[in-house]
Amino acid sequence: MPQEEDRLREQLCLLAKSLFDRGFTVGSSGNISVRLPDGYLVTPTNSCLGRLDPARLSRLDAEWRHRDGDKPTKEIPLHRAMLAARPQAGAVVHLHSTYATAISCLDDVDPADALPPLTPYFVMRIGHLAVVPYTAPGDAAVERHIAAAAPRHKAILLANHGPVIADTTLEAAVHAAEELEESARLFIVTRGMAVRTLTPAQVGALESQFGKA
Repeated sequence: MPQEEDRLREQLCLLAKSLFDRGFTVGSSGNISVRLPDGYLVTPTNSCLGRLDPARLSRLDAEWRHRDGDKPTKEIPLHRAMLAARPQAGAVVHLHSTYATAISCLDDVDPADALPPLTPYFVMRIGHLAVVPYTAPGDAAVERHIAAAAPRHKAILLANHGPVIADTTLEAAVHAAEELEESARLFIVTRGMAVRTLTPAQVGALESQFGKA
């Protein structure tokens, strides 16, 4: 096993356990993928993110065919679509985190911009959050919805399901997933209050300084 892939396997399991231990996902929900030079590492189907074995992660080739390790998650379509639409992304994190999933169930949010810019870190790590139509878990139909949204959105909510986040590295994708959940929590707990959001000028200054998410 190449040294870099070995490192990524260990890192994936470590970060997945951290997400699980802090309640970002429960049971056997959630899945993660990492791009390799010649394929992908993916969490196995029905696996718990808190108890992954680096040696048993699913190894897929560049065409997403299963080559080694346990059988991959049934959510391969969403990972494949996200990484295809964002060639600069190195990893995808899909969770069922409580507050982000709650936003995915709301009927009155803008599907092109589901959360307001409450904090600078939301702007810097997420930018604009899309919501795509509901599909059953594992349904390949999700690919066309993600393909339409992902070129403009690094973070997407699957309606009535949960968040999908892509970023340049696995660590960055996890950080963005954490920021999304905290932003969703802030949105829920302040709903109905007179909230002060960042102004367009403040958002533009962040994007100018740090780049668009």
